[in-house]
Amino acid sequence: MRELTKFYIGGAWVEPASPKPFDVVDPATETAFARISLGSPADVDRAVAAARKAFETWSLTSREERLVLLRRIKSEFEKRFDDLVDAITSEMGAPLSLSREVQTAAGLQHLDETIRVLSEFAFEETSGRITLLHEPIGVCGLITPWNWPINQIALKVFPALAAGCTMVLKPSELTPVSGMIVAEIIHAAGAPAGVFNLVNGDGPTVGQAIAAHPDIDMVSFTGSTRGGVAVTKAAADTVKRVTLELGGKSANVILADADLAAAVERGVLSCFGNTGQSCNAPTRMLVPRASQDRAIEVARETAAQVHTGDPRDPDVTMGPLSGKTQFEKVRRLIKTGIEEGATLVCGGADAPLPKGYFVQPTVFANVKNDMTVAREEIFGPVLCILPYDSEDDAVRIANDTPYGLAAYVESGDAAHARRIAGRLRAGNVYVNGAPEDPAAPFGGYKRSGNGREAGAFGLREYLEVKAVLMPE
Repeated sequence: MRELTKFYIGGAWVEPASPKPFDVVDPATETAFARISLGSPADVDRAVAAARKAFETWSLTSREERLVLLRRIKSEFEKRFDDLVDAITSEMGAPLSLSREVQTAAGLQHLDETIRVLSEFAFEETSGRITLLHEPIGVCGLITPWNWPINQIALKVFPALAAGCTMVLKPSELTPVSGMIVAEIIHAAGAPAGVFNLVNGDGPTVGQAIAAHPDIDMVSFTGSTRGGVAVTKAAADTVKRVTLELGGKSANVILADADLAAAVERGVLSCFGNTGQSCNAPTRMLVPRASQDRAIEVARETAAQVHTGDPRDPDVTMGPLSGKTQFEKVRRLIKTGIEEGATLVCGGADAPLPKGYFVQPTVFANVKNDMTVAREEIFGPVLCILPYDSEDDAVRIANDTPYGLAAYVESGDAAHARRIAGRLRAGNVYVNGAPEDPAAPFGGYKRSGNGREAGAFGLREYLEVKAVLMPE
């Protein structure tokens, strides 16, 4: 059992104001491997005070000074890469290959992109007698989720540092170990005291205190739509900036001119990646009605290739869900899908292993878009196949959701795919299996949030715009 009960405040590891032990559980074994302390509003107060003091000087640093720190952070990140891989596998059950090649690697990619953007960003622009100054917004409260712990920390912490902001980070209490390693990395890189602070805790206590704090100028939250609403309400009284990256129920529109087998296989594997615990997972697969039987066959065959089990086994491709709460939710929603009349192609609610929070890769067919499994974000390896009768019908179904984070289009004609992509109400549209790009802005329409992360757009979220007007 690793004892990690201190918080990082003002450049040092300090004891909580009122210790509240909390066990961090490995979801593959259902056993605790680390213990943290949940924080309180008093801990948030201390961290905010440290960040506010540090902002007085950090906000005045030059681009070059901030680049020096970010490059030192990169060096320390590379030294601790394997520690982060191990932490992510232990705290959220991601297979080692996913933890190494995707989860942890994504953090390094976003750090590289932040360094590139900062190197080129125009903090001052003049047009005629108007000069625009892009200045750091202030003290930022950063609240990150458990499903992509390093990816989301990187998307918030590094741009905030680059902008000249100071911050208080609250990682998810389910995956705090990787966040604490990030704090150690930033400390080893020589960040000035108070620029970066970390307080562990739950959403209703520490998250709420961060969102409502009068000395925090901005809150960046990634999590559920319900959590985003709570953060927004808590922040409203102090009229601070709030950026939200929330839930999704992404449509994967497979057009009639696509290579059906390749498109279905790609869509199934993408849906089941990270055990389906991705807000942009393509969980609704839309296929031409005449092709549904063939799509079902390919989906069943592909799901059978998914190897579920011990995430430290190199042959395993899908690990457990994050914990008991998620495990119970996913199984309940699978049962709901069966009760509402969707056809269970494979998988189901029975646990495949006697220990650990594992579920089977599950595919439903003949799904109607008003069914619960097509409306709710399940956040597990559950795919819904929905037939459509025309492209207009496909677009209508795809957009018939309260969410709008991502969408996917498969077509044998790139121009055709682009036309359909332009009709989909989503912040990101991936065509024919296009990979992620750290320079692409990431964020959603509708109840999937507001604001954008990554690349130049991600840096801009942490900046205020000041117009200086000169006489003629």
